[in-house]
Amino acid sequence: MPEVRGWPGRVEHIMGMPISIDVRDPEVDPAALDSAFAWLRWVDATFSTYRSDSTISRLNRGELMLAGAHPDVRAVLERCEELREETGGYFDIRAAGALLPAARNGAVDPSGLVKGWSVDRATEILEAAGACSYCINAGGDIRVRGRPTPAPYWRVGIQHPFRRDRVAAVVAAIDLAVATSGTYERGAHIVDPHTGLPPGGILSVTVVGPDLATADAYATAAYAMGRAGVDGAARRPRVRGHDDPRQ
Repeated sequence: MPEVRGWPGRVEHIMGMPISIDVRDPEVDPAALDSAFAWLRWVDATFSTYRSDSTISRLNRGELMLAGAHPDVRAVLERCEELREETGGYFDIRAAGALLPAARNGAVDPSGLVKGWSVDRATEILEAAGACSYCINAGGDIRVRGRPTPAPYWRVGIQHPFRRDRVAAVVAAIDLAVATSGTYERGAHIVDPHTGLPPGGILSVTVVGPDLATADAYATAAYAMGRAGVDGAARRPRVRGHDDPRQ
């Protein structure tokens, strides 16, 4: 990402997707972006189910016991279990096929939480460096804070499920996380953990809330539930859901 009016911004390909960071505070040292992207690369190396040397892959092969894993790994898996209970089992990192490719044969794939969780941590790095206005976009899941001067708020477009050149909706935000789950980026990669089948009657679900980890997990769970998922997410006191049922 090119610099905008002197504000530091950058995009890198990590976790199999483009991740961009746009900081609108001119006084923030660009080295903060180095630290944020270094953190995201560490997360990818630790949690990726596509890397044979990652901690998650080693856990899934039985080469490493959970007690010997990094504390962040244990914390993420504990949060995934909490979310499984909160969502009635619809967010399940152990469900066969629920989060491809590793969630089978007793293995786990916490990808549905890790992306948002890692972005939330990256915001802490930016804020420690003095950033008060920024946007992090991780493959379409977004965390914003502050105002993108001179605009009064950030405008977050939700991808149209049929038209790649259009958005289905726009979220105006100052301090918010926006996460979307659907079929148009990766195909039918999310299933109902209770049936093992893709949900019907819905193309995408967008969840907004104060942190991207929870919003991302609830978007996954809500999509897995099908049409009932949005109402379930909206009943949570700190998240809101929106669906696109055009199917």
